[in-house]
Amino acid sequence: MSGLVVGFAGLGNMGGALAANLVGAGFEVLAYDAAGPARTPVGARWSPGPADLARAADVVVLSLPDGAVCEQVVRDLAVVRDRRVTHVVDTSTVGVSAARRLAAIGPAYVDAPVSGGAAGARRRTLMVMYAGADDDCAYVEPVLAGLSDRRRRVGERAGQAQALKLANNFLSATALAATSEAVVFGTSAGLDPAVMLEVLNASSGRSGATADKFPDEVLTGRYASGFSNTLMAKDVRLYLREVAELGGATAVAEATREVWRAFAAADPGADFTRIYPFTVDTCASPNSTDSTSRTTSG
Repeated sequence: MSGLVVGFAGLGNMGGALAANLVGAGFEVLAYDAAGPARTPVGARWSPGPADLARAADVVVLSLPDGAVCEQVVRDLAVVRDRRVTHVVDTSTVGVSAARRLAAIGPAYVDAPVSGGAAGARRRTLMVMYAGADDDCAYVEPVLAGLSDRRRRVGERAGQAQALKLANNFLSATALAATSEAVVFGTSAGLDPAVMLEVLNASSGRSGATADKFPDEVLTGRYASGFSNTLMAKDVRLYLREVAELGGATAVAEATREVWRAFAAADPGADFTRIYPFTVDTCASPNSTDSTSRTTSG
């Protein structure tokens, strides 16, 4: 096991699970969150701020809400004169442009967003997609292995992993919104949602939404994936911003953005799987026979 000391900034749903994974993998972990020490995982030591992480840790992992917050933390690390930290692993979703800016600040930056939700983090099944220079990726590989059992290097430059993460979240957002509309349609025709999903998952309509999100969160009424509609709306906006800069088609993404914008405005911070009851409410009519969807929308 590597003797690296790991600092961790950002202990939300995802960050807390990832920091706990590093503790479980045997790392000495120093944890910081702007909200205070309450979320510090068992086995980790609380750190009072980024400057302390810079002095005490070899690698600092970020799990933060957006590029602006990440940039502030990285700058806070960089200005510490007696810093120990040499590498930053950024698991946040910040976008291509922001990742490139962060890489120019120093310490060495490895772009490493994750996909699979907080539950996937706890199970160590989420995907860590990462990009960076050969030497930098080799140095932080033990830390990446501590985060999850699934990881894939996707490029040599910061921003490439962000591009893939944004493409992934755009597809996830579109599939979940489209599946919600399709299930509302089917239940309006009298179909059982469970039967619909069974057939869809054996047919060409299968997706992560039909295979995981609907069976695990919607049909059970749990709606506890650990990822909010506000963050999904942010990611789709960020995807469109990067497409505008780098080039690409936007017709489907623009429609998807509007759906998530409306959902996030109607119920800010709700679990993103609640887009199904939001769709039910949006599509409700006096002639609807969707009794099952009403039951699962609570």
